[in-house]
Amino acid sequence: MRLLHTSDWHLGRSFHRESLHDAQRAFLDHLVEVVRSERVDAVLVAGDVYDRALPGLEAVALFDDVLHRLADLGVPTVFISGNHDSARRLGVGAGLIGRAGVHLRTDPGECAAPVLLADEHGPVAVYGLPYLEPTLVRERFGLARGGHAAVLGAAMEQVRADLAGRPAGTRAVVLAHAFVTGGEPSDSERDIAVGGVAAVPASVFDGVHYAALGHLHGCQTLAPHLRYSGSPLAYSFSEADHRKTMWLVDLAADGSVGAERVDCPQPRPLARLRGRLEELLTDERHAPAERSWVQATLTDPSRPAEPMERLRRRFPHTLQLLFDPEESATGTSPSYAARVTGRTDLEIAEGFLRHVRPGADPDADELGWLREGFERVRETSDRKAELPR
Repeated sequence: MRLLHTSDWHLGRSFHRESLHDAQRAFLDHLVEVVRSERVDAVLVAGDVYDRALPGLEAVALFDDVLHRLADLGVPTVFISGNHDSARRLGVGAGLIGRAGVHLRTDPGECAAPVLLADEHGPVAVYGLPYLEPTLVRERFGLARGGHAAVLGAAMEQVRADLAGRPAGTRAVVLAHAFVTGGEPSDSERDIAVGGVAAVPASVFDGVHYAALGHLHGCQTLAPHLRYSGSPLAYSFSEADHRKTMWLVDLAADGSVGAERVDCPQPRPLARLRGRLEELLTDERHAPAERSWVQATLTDPSRPAEPMERLRRRFPHTLQLLFDPEESATGTSPSYAARVTGRTDLEIAEGFLRHVRPGADPDADELGWLREGFERVRETSDRKAELPR
């Protein structure tokens, strides 16, 4: 059986205020063409279909269009909700849409209810595990406590129990949206560490033949049966070196996996430049970046005049300007913004505690209180996003 594994579309997202609507439409056109030309038997979309719980109308229209096109091809498609999606909104009409072969798995209670497919070698059970927020689903799984590893482990126990009752030789595929140990993150994923340890061990997925993972935006292989497709487009400059692809997976009769990467069209390359302003404006080594979206980090000891305007004369698609000044004779140090760039909210809070209490690291209780505080803030924000407007 040939599967196409993709994830983290983030429909509706922009790139430093540059609209990605046309680029996302081009990707979806490409996806449909790959399904057709490569004779794909099923499409797997491992979460974060949308970029926010309340997507804009343009994003919804893109999703609606691709649903119709996949249904017209007669190729079964399985979606799960990610941590950016509103599971309830994404799952509206799931029963009706499922009759067209498009299966939306957004309810934690359906983890052990697979989409059943078959080829000439027998049945394939596809289990969709939506993003499982520990504080919201612990009770459903009979857990008094525990983080991501606990709730995902409980869901997988249900999967294995269901699989044990299936005919011998049934191949099992799981979709999951999680941070699996060994994965390499980038700057554009929303942190899911709040509420406990973020990473879950790869052993959670023991007993299945392929795990189609979502959440991390870089394409990566943790094991032959355990892969992230990554996002189809770059959503931060930390992804400048990513090759954006989908996985074309061939599931053999014995459950073994062969996979190859299928490149996704990109609207524009990314470039990260660093140096003094005059050097960036004159050095011919930077000529290829003149066609790229540019992140420029200036190291001048003092801030030059009109830096963005001058950069855009050579690099018209400069989108982000950072300052990391070289140590000057007066001992000027980098700005606070530069020092915290790339750090999570929790890491910034830990750094603040170390700053006001030199020589004393936060203890386990304090770290727990910080995590709980950030978790409650995010839960409140998500609840507000769920309210009708």
